[in-house]
Amino acid sequence: MTGSSGTPVSAAAATEALSDPWRVLADTIYAAFRTKNMVRGGEFVARIIEAAEAAGHHPDVELRYGSVHLALTTHSAHRLTEADVALANRISSIAADLALEPAAAPPGRFELGIDVLEVDKVRPFWKAVLGYDDEPEQTSIDLSDPAGILPGVWFQQMDEPRSQRNRVHVDLWLPHDAVEERMAAAIDAGGRLVTDEFAPEWWVLADPEGNEICLCTWRGRD
Repeated sequence: MTGSSGTPVSAAAATEALSDPWRVLADTIYAAFRTKNMVRGGEFVARIIEAAEAAGHHPDVELRYGSVHLALTTHSAHRLTEADVALANRISSIAADLALEPAAAPPGRFELGIDVLEVDKVRPFWKAVLGYDDEPEQTSIDLSDPAGILPGVWFQQMDEPRSQRNRVHVDLWLPHDAVEERMAAAIDAGGRLVTDEFAPEWWVLADPEGNEICLCTWRGRD
C-alpha cells in the first residue's frame, strides 16, 4: 500500500519521528495499546480504520481481549515510508483521545535464519514444507508466510560445511489432515524423511543439507 507519501525513511529517521510505544523492527513499525476489554478495543479499531481510509494507507491490526496490536510497513516499497510514520502518529493521537495506555514495546520479531552452502538447492524445500511465498530481493527475508502470521525465513551463505550436527531445528504444527500433503511436497522439493518413529505426533524431515524440521499434529497426544 503506497499511502499518501511513499517517500522512504530510514529506521533512524522513523525512530526519531515516532511517538511511544512505536518501535522499528527491520522494515516494519510495531505498537500495542491496552484496551482492557474487547468493546473498547473495537472502538479503537474502528477509529483506526477511519484514519487509515482517510490516509489511503492501512496497518495490520490484531484485536485481542485486552489490547490492540499494530504493524505498519509500505508493502509496495518493501520498506518504511513517511506514510507509515504519519499514520502511526495519528494512531497514537487516537489512543490518547480514548485515554488508552501504551503496552510495552514489542519484544522482537522472530525470523528463521538457515546457514547453507547452496541456497538455490535448499530454498525450494523450505518454501514447500512451510507453504511460503518467495519475497522480492529488496526485502531482508527470502521466504514469507502468505498469511503474514508465521516468521520469515532467510538463508545465509556458508563458505564451508560444518562437521557437527545442527543443534537447532524447527517445529511446525499443522492440521492433522494437511500434514501428509505438506510432507510429500517437501520431499518432492529435495527434502528427505529422517524418521517417522514418532508419527502421528510428529515426523522429522531434513533439507538437502541436513537442516531439520518436525511436522507436528495433535494426533497421538491424547
